[in-house]
Amino acid sequence: MPRPAPWFSRLAGLASQFAPPPAGKPAFPVRAVPERAVPGLAGLPRAAWHRVRTDAFGAEPRGERLARIRCSPQFADGAFRNPVPTRRLVYERTPLEITRAQLSADKTRRAPAAAVPVHRLLPVDLAAPPASGLRLTWLGHATVLAEIGGRRILLDPVWGERCSPFDWTGPKRLHPVPLPLSELGPVDVVVISHDHYDHLDMRTVRALIDRSAVFAVPLGVGAHLEHWGVPARRIVELDWWESAEVTGLTLTATPARHYCSRGPRTSALFLWASWVVAGGGHRIFHSGDTGYFPGFTEIGRRLGPFDATMVQVGAYSEFWPEVHMTPEEGVQAHLDLGGQLMLPIHWCTFNLALHPWEEPAERVVAAAQALGVHLAVPRPGKPFEPVDPPALRLWWRAVAAKPRGIEPLVAGRPEARERVTGVSEQISNSVI
Repeated sequence: MPRPAPWFSRLAGLASQFAPPPAGKPAFPVRAVPERAVPGLAGLPRAAWHRVRTDAFGAEPRGERLARIRCSPQFADGAFRNPVPTRRLVYERTPLEITRAQLSADKTRRAPAAAVPVHRLLPVDLAAPPASGLRLTWLGHATVLAEIGGRRILLDPVWGERCSPFDWTGPKRLHPVPLPLSELGPVDVVVISHDHYDHLDMRTVRALIDRSAVFAVPLGVGAHLEHWGVPARRIVELDWWESAEVTGLTLTATPARHYCSRGPRTSALFLWASWVVAGGGHRIFHSGDTGYFPGFTEIGRRLGPFDATMVQVGAYSEFWPEVHMTPEEGVQAHLDLGGQLMLPIHWCTFNLALHPWEEPAERVVAAAQALGVHLAVPRPGKPFEPVDPPALRLWWRAVAAKPRGIEPLVAGRPEARERVTGVSEQISNSVI
């Protein structure tokens, strides 16, 4: 057997330094790493690290921003904390379990077998204001254009080809963006849920700077934006339950159960959030990334009800069940929030977990029908008004890589209802 190349051996050594925390040990809190240190790269020469590091990694909070972070009720022992105890990764024995699962999983089912039927969004589709005052356009993954109160809001905009700090590696787009950013037109507010690459894309942010939009972000994340050239006066940083009036809209950062990181280890100085946007007599909720937790009920009680909720339903795994929701948990969160219509997000666009590509859509439809939830699952790029949502069409089935002999999960089948009921019981009976 040939010996591995030196670069491979070095990479394996670095990977061992990036290993997740031992089983049972909470991923939060994590302590801030001094700026002079090189997190997780103790064996790599400092000069080599600077050659590897790119602007996409962002910047650390300093000065007044750092002082505000340290005063946050969510900040304790040098790190932001989740609303309930949370582990970033969960495994029974060693981190190698995740690697083995990745190597043995059926990779053919983790991507569509044919082109995703994206709706090619044209400026004319958005030329007339929404008749109801609220229109949503899901652009893929967690990116949504919301037209509310006469304003245009971009939530977690990612136009990049890869969600990665590098152009040559990292999860690649499974379908094109429904329209070029140059054709989008004016944007009033950009809302970011947290700093992971599939939610905060440096090139997209830089492309939006000239549009004079205000950027609303959780505490600490403004450091990345300033590093990339966004003027400080156009950055609004909020802690959980803080609100800001921006261009006639009320933006509120609300709790979420997740974490931040643009490097190999969890970041201590950046907050994550879900968001509520209210204006023109309408209210919408965007989950960002989150595990299920009882706080959805409080968000709904304090800030709901919502015309629409945009809820994460994809990229879930048994290895990280506390920081991403399953589709059934996403439907339960929507019910907790008091939402009228649910738009499932965080699926279809990037291969970020081991589940089949179409599974989030199948399961969320089954769960929604079993629990009587109004659901909209449009093709990426197809605008709709929540007051008059499109008829449910299972468009993903035509392009999914379904092996022979496996029947799709048909919405409303008894076994689907049993699965949803079981998950609901687990949620209600669990002590989180």
